[in-house]
Amino acid sequence: MCTGTGQAWCAGDDMKEVWGRGARGIESHPLTNPYNDWQSDKPVIAAINGYAMGGGFILVERTDLRVAVPSAMFEVSEAKRFLLGGYSHGFFAGLPHPIATELALGFRFTAQRLYEVGFLNRLVEPDELLPTAFGMAEHLLTLPPASRVNTVHMMRQMRPKVAPDLSRLAAALHEHGDTSDQMESRIAFAEKRTPNFKGWLKPEDRYNMPRLE
Repeated sequence: MCTGTGQAWCAGDDMKEVWGRGARGIESHPLTNPYNDWQSDKPVIAAINGYAMGGGFILVERTDLRVAVPSAMFEVSEAKRFLLGGYSHGFFAGLPHPIATELALGFRFTAQRLYEVGFLNRLVEPDELLPTAFGMAEHLLTLPPASRVNTVHMMRQMRPKVAPDLSRLAAALHEHGDTSDQMESRIAFAEKRTPNFKGWLKPEDRYNMPRLE
């Protein structure tokens, strides 16, 4: 089970750290992480106590069951920090296209909203967060071991997957624009100012979009 303390479950990148490092993304780590690599064979329950932003949303996405408090807030931040928004997250969650688009464009979602669209399993008051999550874990332990392991494995295999041609298009779109805007977004956030975006290296690139092959 994964939970957090204070106001955040996981707030994502530390923008001041990224600014100081002069590079976007997280530093490489020599240890493997079965959870991040989608390799863990154990069911994972999220007990979401607060903000799940950016990378924090991705951590929620990797869980099998999710419980949240009403004050929790969610955001896919890629549209604010990269040249392509988080197009895949709503798809993975099976959300209707307009809601998936809203998510990809970096709008914030309340826990109530994500509960209503089926992204969260339970919505409970703060004093019931951990008891509810532990109750779900206890239910799993009542199942025959093979049934529990096999069912979690089967459900994970049924998760939607982005088609290869769309993945190639996404890779092209990630480079379609002035890539210096990615760091400018992070620096402006750290300095608490309005970013000065450039958009494209060549104005005509605005209308010369990469296409599906």
